Amino acid sequence: MKALVALILLVQLPIHKAVPAAPPAPLGCDDPESEAAAEVAVSYINGHSHHGYKFALNRIENIRVLPQGLNDDIIFLELELLETTCHVLSPMPLANCTVRSFTQHAVEGDCDVKLQKLDGKLSVLASKCHSHADSSEDVLRLCPDCPLLASLNNAEVLTTVTAALSDHNSKTADAYLRLLEIGRAKIQYYPVHIVSVEFAVAATNCTAEEAKDNVEACQLLPDDQSNFGFCTAKMLTRPSKDLRVDCQLYGHQPGVTYSQTGQDTSAGLVPSVVQGFTNHNLRLSHNNPVASESSSSEFPTCMLSVKSVAKRAVAEVAQHDKVPHPVGFVPPPPPCPGKIRHFKI
Repeated sequence: MKALVALILLVQLPIHKAVPAAPPAPLGCDDPESEAAAEVAVSYINGHSHHGYKFALNRIENIRVLPQGLNDDIIFLELELLETTCHVLSPMPLANCTVRSFTQHAVEGDCDVKLQKLDGKLSVLASKCHSHADSSEDVLRLCPDCPLLASLNNAEVLTTVTAALSDHNSKTADAYLRLLEIGRAKIQYYPVHIVSVEFAVAATNCTAEEAKDNVEACQLLPDDQSNFGFCTAKMLTRPSKDLRVDCQLYGHQPGVTYSQTGQDTSAGLVPSVVQGFTNHNLRLSHNNPVASESSSSEFPTCMLSVKSVAKRAVAEVAQHDKVPHPVGFVPPPPPCPGKIRHFKI
């Protein structure tokens, strides 16, 4: 009898089943983990760019994490970047590089980056980028008198670069400089006519004095002695003529190379630039051969576009509005896209 009573009581006890652990909440674009991944991605992009300028993070537009196993995740990032004033050859740390303002005719970069986080360590597996200058209409709407970017192979631009480099070489007692690439140019037409240019240079094995006798013999220094630099120049052509040039050499940087041979503008040669382009496109597509994760399909087609993310965020906020909330309730911000660090372009 006692056994029967005990059995009945046992049956009446609540049965507690093990509840599976909830999956981790998806990362938001402004979460510390997302920002850490973006920092690694931007550093990688700048380190593998061979032309133009360094870019800084403006916004994390989307993030997606695909768990692969214990302490092993694949992370997909969509990033919006902005061009800085530092050339890719400059040793200046990115944190000290100034982002070009909107009125300076900003250049935006858009990048998809695939990373692996293995045992807490982030590494980039692949990246795809492109960049473009803001529309002239947008700049002129805010600043009607601001000069716009000019084509890198514009005749006035090439003339100014040639004159500027020739002027520098004629006045220096140091190494003879050769042109590597024109980075940026603007032309102001009113009230005075000014052509402003920026270009990368490299030192040769000749002094400027030696180059006067046989400039063709002056070659760029070998990689273990290379010395890159950067010049800015402004040429006033109307109402009077004036040329101002400033060139700075960075000094030798071990491991830093340039992918193309420099050309000498003092002899009338110009760099190979694409017809009509106003900026170097941040095209970048790279797979890391030592990564443990295959990169055969770098970016999933199911990644949400920025517009779809924004629409989803609006829908979620609208849904919140339909549900009664206590007075003073503030709905949480959408997880993506993230905050704008500089300005919207």
